[in-house]
Amino acid sequence: MAASSIRTSVPLILVVNHKPPVLSHLAAALDEEGYQVETVTSAQSAIERLQRPPVPNLVLMDVASSGEEGWETLQRARNLHPGLKVVMLGAVGDTRSAAQAVRMGAVDYLPEPCHESDLKAMVIQHVAHPACVPDSVADPESAIINLPEGAAFVCGSAAMKRLHAQALVIAKFDMPVLMLGESGTGKEVLSLLIHHLSPRANYPFLKVNCAAVPADLLESELFGYEMGAFTGATKSKPGKFELCEHGTILLDEIGEMPPALQAKLLHFLQDHRFSRLGSRTTTKADVRILAATNVRVEEALASKMLREDLYYRLSGFTMQIPPLRDRKKEIPLLMEFFMKRDATRFSSPARKFTPSMIQACLSYSWPGNLRQLENFVRRYLVLGDEELALSELRINPRGNGALRPLMIGQPDHGGLKVLARGVKKEAEAAAIAHALEQTNWHRQKAAAALKISYKALLYKIKQYDLHPPDGV
Repeated sequence: MAASSIRTSVPLILVVNHKPPVLSHLAAALDEEGYQVETVTSAQSAIERLQRPPVPNLVLMDVASSGEEGWETLQRARNLHPGLKVVMLGAVGDTRSAAQAVRMGAVDYLPEPCHESDLKAMVIQHVAHPACVPDSVADPESAIINLPEGAAFVCGSAAMKRLHAQALVIAKFDMPVLMLGESGTGKEVLSLLIHHLSPRANYPFLKVNCAAVPADLLESELFGYEMGAFTGATKSKPGKFELCEHGTILLDEIGEMPPALQAKLLHFLQDHRFSRLGSRTTTKADVRILAATNVRVEEALASKMLREDLYYRLSGFTMQIPPLRDRKKEIPLLMEFFMKRDATRFSSPARKFTPSMIQACLSYSWPGNLRQLENFVRRYLVLGDEELALSELRINPRGNGALRPLMIGQPDHGGLKVLARGVKKEAEAAAIAHALEQTNWHRQKAAAALKISYKALLYKIKQYDLHPPDGV
């Protein structure tokens, strides 16, 4: 039976380290800050201590203290107390151990030897400082983390809180991260969060949508070109990797990158060197790569759509983002955030959400995820008609992004020809939107289903201003 979860008001920290001098140093630093500190020198002693009350607010455990069992101690500790916060301490630059720690449920990874300032900052990040602990510590059920350019990461569910905790750790280590999830779940925002938390935060963050750029232009977009490299190249142009020096690049929809270009990207990931199109020399770029895709990785690998060696290189750490229907607790928070943000953008008074509207949104499946919810709130802000907003959910239960039918009863001064052209355009846009939804926004498959060329489809997408639901 698990020990009682009752804790004392002053945070209690259990330090596990097999080196007595290191153990004494860590304990002294934390004791000086006013924390209660207990120490043990072995993994087995740590497990025995965790079986007795009170449960520590935080456990600092040296990776080496786990012995031959590796990460078994961390797993056993979290089995005893699923909500237990554990920070693993390990070698500097050991990205493999850092990634493993997060996968196993650790809230952080601290390189050893660690400076006292880093230790104290890390502890405050995960537990309150003794001087700031009130008699009754509130445990907020949600949090909105504001990011640049009006974005926000909402962690109002257990799944998103776990992703936030993982981002806090992974951001510190210069390793690729692969984000998986349906269109619109928030992969771009998670990338922004990782960049914002990383040492590269003061440098550029750039996004390249590998599906939106034609295959023959994507290479020059990423790597740049020299004058005369191809017809129309009248001057040299740097690519995104050069423009993003010291920053972070998100390669969105990586599964739709042409195989030949995937090979070149793989070489870049190995040594961070590349050649511009038409150049005989190589250039080095200090850029962190994040990648995202909404395709099923197993299918993409089986169909050779995604190179296996590139996948393993990109997936130094993989983060799976759940769809909005699996984290409905966040919907009211997101609605309020979208409303306040867009009201400021449009210089318009924010509208209130009635209980019936919130309940309708909680009952809806949101197949378009956050982008669909964002558009829903924006239309309500602009039109101010609650019944019209709710009727859209009833009319379009699958949320396929199709445009609303033209209202024949509305006055139209353009005559029958203009009306016919409008109907044709809306029908065409609806068909394209439906094909894109059915193929999970895989443009090449959608073009084949519509029996038009890939370039024609890209033109139509731009013409009708269709967007994949990338999320907030």
